Amino acid sequence: MTLKIINYVEINPNLGTAGQPSLEQFADIKKAGYQVVINLNPDSAASAVEDEGSLVKSLGMDYIYIPVIWAEPKAADLEQFFNAMQQNQGRKVFVHCAMNMRVSAFVYLYRVLAEGAPEETARASMLAIWEPNETWQAFIDDRRKSGLAGVDSTTA
Repeated sequence: MTLKIINYVEINPNLGTAGQPSLEQFADIKKAGYQVVINLNPDSAASAVEDEGSLVKSLGMDYIYIPVIWAEPKAADLEQFFNAMQQNQGRKVFVHCAMNMRVSAFVYLYRVLAEGAPEETARASMLAIWEPNETWQAFIDDRRKSGLAGVDSTTA
């Protein structure tokens, strides 16, 4: 099932990413078989859905909230994301933010650093959404240079 959510990308059968779903689209996410929703979009964002966690849980999915400030991505945010992905291995996970930009960068880093995916393949999925700006490219470069340093390597 292809979801009609802004910038939706199916990375693999167990991982989908997108921009902010509408209230109604969360039911479609559930129908598509997703079991976990990871939200990187801060509640303070104009695009955020009010009380998203309760909505997701009411649909029978698990909900993980990791608010990533657009202008200030942090290694600690990425560490929380890596841990959430590791804890939900084998489950169908849907990850979103406002436009799938934060998510595509985090998923790119996860695929390369934790899963050992080819850099070109992982990067292509990110570039299908956007070309990282200076702030995000510096964050990506720093995380790539330090590898899993700063990320809990016992779970990644």
